[in-house]
Amino acid sequence: MRQDQTKCEPQSIPQSIPRGSPQGIPQGTPKDIPKRIALFSGNYNYVMDGPVRALNKLVGYLESRGVDVLVFAPTAKEPAFDHVGRLVSVPSICVPGRGDYRLALGLPSGVRERLENFKPDLIHLAAPDWLGHSALSWAEKNGVPAVASFHTRFDTYFRYYRLKWLEKYITAFMRRFYHRCEQIYVPSPCMADELAAQHMSPNIGIWSRGVDHSLFNTDRRDTHWRQAQGFGKDEIVIAFVGRLVLEKGLGVFADTLDLLARRGHRVKALIVGDGPEKQRFEARLPNATFTGHLGGEALARAYASADIFFNASVTETFGNVTLEAMASGLPLVCADATGSRSLVRRGQNGYLASEVSADAFAHELEKLITQPALRAKMAQSSLQYSNDYTWASVLGRLHDQYCGVLEQRSAVPLTDRSAPPLRQGKTGNAEPGDKRPGRHKAGNRATISPAE
Repeated sequence: MRQDQTKCEPQSIPQSIPRGSPQGIPQGTPKDIPKRIALFSGNYNYVMDGPVRALNKLVGYLESRGVDVLVFAPTAKEPAFDHVGRLVSVPSICVPGRGDYRLALGLPSGVRERLENFKPDLIHLAAPDWLGHSALSWAEKNGVPAVASFHTRFDTYFRYYRLKWLEKYITAFMRRFYHRCEQIYVPSPCMADELAAQHMSPNIGIWSRGVDHSLFNTDRRDTHWRQAQGFGKDEIVIAFVGRLVLEKGLGVFADTLDLLARRGHRVKALIVGDGPEKQRFEARLPNATFTGHLGGEALARAYASADIFFNASVTETFGNVTLEAMASGLPLVCADATGSRSLVRRGQNGYLASEVSADAFAHELEKLITQPALRAKMAQSSLQYSNDYTWASVLGRLHDQYCGVLEQRSAVPLTDRSAPPLRQGKTGNAEPGDKRPGRHKAGNRATISPAE
């Protein structure tokens, strides 16, 4: 399956961009600084994945800036981890065929009352689901600006479940949702370019991702741990980290490992993660080491103790696991897709396969398997490039974009906010259809029941 060939070279993330600079958000007044933000997500603490890590980091950062944040999301009896901030549990059901994820049932009266009493001055939507739509409608009705973050390519999931014909309809559905938001945030410039080409939104900002270098680093490499996992001294350990679901490219990952073995390479897969496809994936790769879900220092040790990171997924919008692998000093082989294109510097810290196939991935992996010096050089480059990504810088930039949204909204007279809908055209001119005036491009843990 050949991927789109949108060009996007990796870019360093600036440590800070001053408000008021030509590249930054105009200086806001105190009234333009968010004080209360309501965050809506389909998952916040019941399954650990990349988007959830980013959202918990965001809430912690905002609270450190004095912003009051209230999170609305489905919950499970046994959360996967201790979440950050205050969480209002939203009624939900299991997603059919994917019982590990839950679908929120909109905004029932008790939850809506919590939202109204909170009086947010900004709504942040993390998914275009039923809950997100309900929150967006509430924001429009009450004159509260709503922004959204784009975490995953939901529309591409269907190709892995023999429902590819649905993809164009889901894309159109998402487009209608994001056009109702003041601004949407994507993790990389290439993702922004791709969504702009799809006319997903006329106002796209960047919310990149950071990595905790005190946790993910080369000092975590542990030869004794490698031996305990059954890895021989002369074996090349190829790591996969993520949810064990079809859309992560598990099939082509297994096919590639089989092909490398048939060609006589002494390689072994290290699979870190859990999910509904675990049993079938274990049967497909009987010689691989499966650790299950790991977190904290155990996860950091697993990354650093591998030799190569292999990510065959085309559904990520950024690739948090790829960045963590870089900080752990691993060379990369990834699909040439938006999630990896912004992180992999071709021929410097890794390779992007020409197509999503076992032959293409094996071709790139063999370069690293057979050339130890090249592998070491690219590992060093990965480590160096990862230093551009810190949570403080990327979250500070997002906070500035929040301020810009509020500033633009406050510049519009209240009498104009009920004006006929307008839509932003390609040229930036207003066209009939868009409801939003004045738009321009540009710790403590608690779970709260709806009744509280």
